[in-house]
Amino acid sequence: MKRKATDLTTSPKTKRQKDPVPDYCDVEPRRDTREGIIWPASEKAIEVARDFLRKCAVAQEKTLIVPDKDADGLDAGVIIYRTLTALGHSPSLIDVHLLPKGYNIHDEQERAAMKAKQPRFVIVVDQGSRRGPPVIDSEQTESLIIDHHLSDEFPENALVVSACHYPPVATSALLTYEICRPLHPDVANTCSYLCVMGTHGDLGTSLKWKPPFPDMTETFRLYSKKAINDAVALINAPRRTSKFDVISAWQALLNATTPKEILTDRRLLEARAEINEEVERHTHTPPKFSKDGKIAVLRIHSAAQVHPVIATRWAGHLNSKALEIVMVANSGYIPNMVNFSCRIARCARSRSPPVNIISSLKAVADLDTTDLVERMGESFARGHKEASGGIVPVKEFEELMTLMKVGEKPDPVPGEERRTKKMTKESPQKNNLMNYFGKS
Repeated sequence: MKRKATDLTTSPKTKRQKDPVPDYCDVEPRRDTREGIIWPASEKAIEVARDFLRKCAVAQEKTLIVPDKDADGLDAGVIIYRTLTALGHSPSLIDVHLLPKGYNIHDEQERAAMKAKQPRFVIVVDQGSRRGPPVIDSEQTESLIIDHHLSDEFPENALVVSACHYPPVATSALLTYEICRPLHPDVANTCSYLCVMGTHGDLGTSLKWKPPFPDMTETFRLYSKKAINDAVALINAPRRTSKFDVISAWQALLNATTPKEILTDRRLLEARAEINEEVERHTHTPPKFSKDGKIAVLRIHSAAQVHPVIATRWAGHLNSKALEIVMVANSGYIPNMVNFSCRIARCARSRSPPVNIISSLKAVADLDTTDLVERMGESFARGHKEASGGIVPVKEFEELMTLMKVGEKPDPVPGEERRTKKMTKESPQKNNLMNYFGKS
């Protein structure tokens, strides 16, 4: 039997291709009037920061580094430390202030603790980007803030260099590296892997280093990506434990000269094992959705800071046409407070207009007709448009959930209810996603 000729005008059915997720560096950068790229921050602010660091080294007076607790902040802090010492600053005149669990640099307790160290210069890294009084109440103390969190308000009298308005937004470690690299030849040799560690800590281990990010080919030749990424996980571990011994991570970074040296640190390995166990214990929590389906909320109770890890994990798995944001809320981290982390769902990363977590959270809060926004305070909806969160009292968080209508069924689409019932009745499917939640 002869086969019929194929109709070449008829194209076979093909699977619909998913929209590609753009790389982080694919965004169009800001440009000046001569079409030059402005990155990682304004040229003026970067030069102010460099002058500040030079001044610290020349003055040979007490300098206090105040880094955030994660890999990005700690790596940035060590880059500053090594730059200052390369410029001739005495190590004995450089101190570090690490915040205790649940506090920020604006709390009066911490402002007093920093002032008690009597610094002449204070360098705050990866935190501090919000309105407030001077970092330290002292006319003799000069302050510099290096950050990338979204904000146009900062502590009084501080010099500021921020990357938040210069896409692709640099992490604090990357911004710090770009500030410090021209100041001394040793910075590139001793700090390039710290720059990569901090950047991978915030932007993920699969980041593609494209312009305007610096060329890190030589760094990856000297140090394997696996060693760098494993070191990031270890540095992030102590601050996630209930013990919150960030000092262990700081000392490990300060003492090491390569990422590989960090991998054998006993305390970091213990912390990592503890966090892995805690993440596994809570990661199967089933999500509930806002009525409009845009926000998935998972609620846990843990003394460990595992909510950001679980939010990132679920953001890569949940998938729906409506879903935009995954929120993990932890009621056990600080007594009487809810710490929550939000991430953009992977399925929503290429949407236009792009999802803005901070704007979305504030839009929900603005539905309130009372004083909820004021009661939640300055720690609500902080961070980045793509990765935000907050710390709010339990009562106020429950009000926020009510405004989101979490757990409420969406209004049925006309004709959809009858179709759904018919499909449910006819479907022989026994295995489904909800079976996963029963695992432990």
